[in-house]
Amino acid sequence: MSADVQKLAAAERALDFLEPGMRLGLGTGSTAEKFVDLVGARVADGLDLVCVPTSETTRSQAKALGVRLTNLDDTPELDLTVDGTDELDGQLRLIKGGGGALLREKIVAAASKKMVVIADASKLVETLGQFALPVEVMPFGLRATLGHVEATARAAGCEGKITLRQAGPGNHFVTDSGNHIVDCAFGKIADPAGLAAALSAMPGVVEHGLFLGMATTAIVAGDDGIDIITAA
Repeated sequence: MSADVQKLAAAERALDFLEPGMRLGLGTGSTAEKFVDLVGARVADGLDLVCVPTSETTRSQAKALGVRLTNLDDTPELDLTVDGTDELDGQLRLIKGGGGALLREKIVAAASKKMVVIADASKLVETLGQFALPVEVMPFGLRATLGHVEATARAAGCEGKITLRQAGPGNHFVTDSGNHIVDCAFGKIADPAGLAAALSAMPGVVEHGLFLGMATTAIVAGDDGIDIITAA
């Protein structure tokens, strides 16, 4: 079973969590995109939902499908967010941000009573860090912030190449919130909580891609079927 088929299987299973009248957060990325398509089909069949997208890309997709949209100013509390992930471990700790939407994804997840993560089997790892950790940073003072990120990560036991994400030759990637992203190829993050706290305390860092204690359920689709992981 290809990764693409696994992503679709996980997205389909997540439909079981939907209820009429639900206030739903819609994630960003290749797996979340499949879920949004499925939500659009359910809405076309009459399911009543109001949704908060986590990126402008997801907003455009959902709007084109006729999904009723809102925002966290008008609807500050959500029942559920369904989103993908770049990496997760058995404790439902995540690395997100490969699609560049980690700041809004985390804000929406934090506003939700539950967060369901959908993923193909390749995303499940024993130790976080194989996927480069995205860190969203302010454009102002960028060079200084990069140095501080490197030093802070080293103090937390993480070393590896730290790269400013590019949108094309000579063009820094810009998030929906107008910031840049640094991708940190640590290989292994032995203490995710310690690293998360250190990065969160750093001036110039807007947000990081470590989602800890946020996911309540993960739906992981593989060749042998679907595994459901729930938070302890």
